[in-house]
Amino acid sequence: MPRSFEVSAESSATVEQVHSAFSDEDYWLARLASLNGSAGLESLIVDDDLIVRVATTQDLGRDLLPGIVAKFYGRDVQIRHTETWRPVGGQLRGEISVAVSGAPGSGCGAASVAPIQSGSLLTFTGTVEFKVPLVGGAIESFIAREFAQGIPNIQDFTATWVSEHA
Repeated sequence: MPRSFEVSAESSATVEQVHSAFSDEDYWLARLASLNGSAGLESLIVDDDLIVRVATTQDLGRDLLPGIVAKFYGRDVQIRHTETWRPVGGQLRGEISVAVSGAPGSGCGAASVAPIQSGSLLTFTGTVEFKVPLVGGAIESFIAREFAQGIPNIQDFTATWVSEHA
């Protein structure tokens, strides 16, 4: 059964600064370089309506997989991550999807970045699913917790990147 989660994180970066960072290839290259494992930028498209579409791939060797996942998969796992960000009425609206090859897992979510007095607030609602009999729920709970903890780290990374590249 899929596991849903919600997380919010404040940032000192404004909505406009976050959108500008998400539109910048150097931002994505730096963000991917900060990940464990081998990650690459597949594509970054910013269209005339300022909609940002990005696709990344991360190869996780078995030794980089969380213990609960590594127990069930004797091979490396590749994660394809896509994000679409649209400016809407002073906010950013995001759609995120994660597909896993080498394991029966996936995830998706919706996000918004809204202005607050101190910068911006990212709100994310996501769902993860791991189709593994008997232990899929435990894996989903673990991955949902990891995402929920990782999203504030991405906000911090973005705020730091913005302050260093303003």
